[in-house]
Amino acid sequence: MRRDFNLKTYKQLLLTINDSGYSFQSVYDFVVNPLHKTVVLRHDSDIWPNNDLQMAVVENNLGIISTYYFRIPATYNVTIIKKIKDLGHEIGYHYEDLATYNGDYKLAIKSFSINLNKIKELYDVKTVSMHGRPLSKWDSRDLWRKYKLSDFGIVAEPYLDIDYNKVLYLTENGNRWDGDRSNIRDNVKSTYNYKIRTTFDLIKCFQKNELPDQIILNIHPARWNDNICIWTYRYLLQKFKNVAKQGLNYIRKY
Repeated sequence: MRRDFNLKTYKQLLLTINDSGYSFQSVYDFVVNPLHKTVVLRHDSDIWPNNDLQMAVVENNLGIISTYYFRIPATYNVTIIKKIKDLGHEIGYHYEDLATYNGDYKLAIKSFSINLNKIKELYDVKTVSMHGRPLSKWDSRDLWRKYKLSDFGIVAEPYLDIDYNKVLYLTENGNRWDGDRSNIRDNVKSTYNYKIRTTFDLIKCFQKNELPDQIILNIHPARWNDNICIWTYRYLLQKFKNVAKQGLNYIRKY
C-alpha cells in the first residue's frame, strides 16, 4: 500500500496539478485577481511549524506560491514565519479568539487585534482564516457578525468571502479528502459533491480533467510527514479523533 500524506506524495500532487494546466495563487491574489484556471493552496498551521517550512520549501522549489495561516501562540515562530515569507508565500493569521474567550466578544476582538498586529510586524497581512476548535461551541467567524474585518485592514476571510458554489473546496481534514462526517467546522456550503478519498484519487481526478477550473485546497502541513514514526503517530491519533468528532457531530445534530 502506498503511504499517503508525506512530502513525496505532496510533490507528486503539485506536479500533476501543474501538468493539468492549472496556475497556482495565494488566497489574496485569488481574491483580488482570480485566474480562470487556478488552484489556491491554503495552509492552516495548527501545530509543528517546522512542517510548514518543509512544505513551503517544496513549493518554492517548484516555483509555487501559497498561503500560510499561523495560530498564536501555537505556531507563532518568528524565525520560521520569516523564512516562509522570504520564500514568497503569503502569511496570515489563523484566528480562534472567540473560542479562546468563550464567546466574550469584547475580549475576543481585543485579542484578535493584538495577535494580528504580532503577525503584521512580520508581514503585511491581508487575509485571515478561522481555526475551528472542534471542542468549543463557539465559532470564531461569528466575530464578523458584530465587527468588520476591513477595520483591521483585512481584505478577505476565505470561509466568508469566496463563493464555494463556483469554487471547489477540498481539505484533507481527518487524513482523507472526503472526511465530512469527522469534520466539524472546516467545511463550506457548496453544491459540489466530489468523493475523493486519498491524495492518489485526487491526483487521478486532475489527470483525467474531472475537476472545476477554480479550486481551493486547504492543506494542514502537520498531517504530511516523511518520518515514519511521526506519520504513524499522526495516523493513529487521527483515527481516534475522527471517531470522537463523528460522535460529537451526532450529539450536536440530535
